[in-house]
Amino acid sequence: MKMKKVAALVLSGLMAAGVLAGCGGNTSGGEEKTASGSVYYLNFKPEVAKVWEKIADEYTKKTGVEVNVVTAASGGYESTLKSEMAKKKPPTLFQINGPVGYQSWKDYCMDLKDTDLYANLADKNMAVTDGDGVYGVPYVLEGYGIIYNDAIMQKYFALPDKAVDISSAEEITDFKTLKAVVEDMTAKKDKLGIEGVFSSTSFAAGEDWRWHTHLANIPVYYEYQADGVTDKAEIDFTYADNFKNIFDLYLNNSITEPGLIGSKTVNDSMAEFALGKTAMVQNGNWGWGQISDVEGNTVSADAVKYLPIYTGMAEDSKQAICVGTENIFSVNSKVSKEDQQATLDFVKWLITSDEGKAHMTNDLGFISPFSTFSSEEQPDDPLAHEILKSMNDDTKTRVPWIFATFPSQTFKDEFGASLLQYAQGSKDWDTVVLEMKVGWAAEKAAAAE
Repeated sequence: MKMKKVAALVLSGLMAAGVLAGCGGNTSGGEEKTASGSVYYLNFKPEVAKVWEKIADEYTKKTGVEVNVVTAASGGYESTLKSEMAKKKPPTLFQINGPVGYQSWKDYCMDLKDTDLYANLADKNMAVTDGDGVYGVPYVLEGYGIIYNDAIMQKYFALPDKAVDISSAEEITDFKTLKAVVEDMTAKKDKLGIEGVFSSTSFAAGEDWRWHTHLANIPVYYEYQADGVTDKAEIDFTYADNFKNIFDLYLNNSITEPGLIGSKTVNDSMAEFALGKTAMVQNGNWGWGQISDVEGNTVSADAVKYLPIYTGMAEDSKQAICVGTENIFSVNSKVSKEDQQATLDFVKWLITSDEGKAHMTNDLGFISPFSTFSSEEQPDDPLAHEILKSMNDDTKTRVPWIFATFPSQTFKDEFGASLLQYAQGSKDWDTVVLEMKVGWAAEKAAAAE
């Protein structure tokens, strides 16, 4: 991922933003209509659906180019993309999650190597490539970890009878300490005025990605590291017990009993945190809007902080939060040249014009990977600040997003279902591990055929 390089290029503003060579389009960032085609964007992120619709309307009024935005349901992007690609007017702009996603959609991915979109990417190593071609360009950097409410944490650390000898959340640097703090907070939750330490471990349909993907990213990353690889046809799930460590901690110290989590959504989890009912929740920096926009929100921006997701690895104390992206633009190679050009002009406007960049930064809350954004043109929200701080901290090792190598959505769905059964007590952990390994191998083999 070369995050250090990205941080240097993106955050320092050392690379000048100017007119770079590209394929067609004007140099004014979309001030005039430059193509006779139209744009259809299939959006991956439901939490910013209304923002994308607002951006589309503004661009259409400014340029006369029709921009249609459709948003897939949470966890249903691949199935929605398949159905939409089969229509007479398919998406012209869509998303792949990395090399695995590219393999599924490579027949529909236009080569972007001669476009402004790729030319402005600060770290070209982040692009999805095949041979000499460039078929996917990331449009946002993101991070995730354990979000905590420091006001509640300070209240805990001020207790005279606390069970730990540290005095702040920043001193939690490994799983052993995290577990001691969390379990003691659970015992003292009435004193702290909370209903649970962690928000609901959400497992409603399509809402289990925090576990089968984001949480699983950590043990799989360490397995890749130990084996010196970047992907595996068969997974050993070497650090399954580390996954279980943190997953059990979530379940056993939650606001919601394990038997009820099958109906809980991520929005439920974020609202519980926003209302001060819980002290911690695992999620990414995109969740700030899900906190700040909740009616009755009690959490001030300066109290919102991040902890890494500690799992009991020997490397815990050196581990930072997870930083990367699975949000990668691809342009449909099968639509008309006019629609392709209109789409390229639209994304160029997003990353080069003052209006487009303001939408990306302020409205969408995206940390940009493009050299056209200065260090000041980054989101002004507490979780984004935490991500940027982590990206500039060379004393810790950021865990890259390697879940783009996970076999398929089918694998993720089956793993998620298995985790829910474990949480509800209907499946033992050894069976979860076995089924995860079998499912991984089967889906990797199927993709290789």
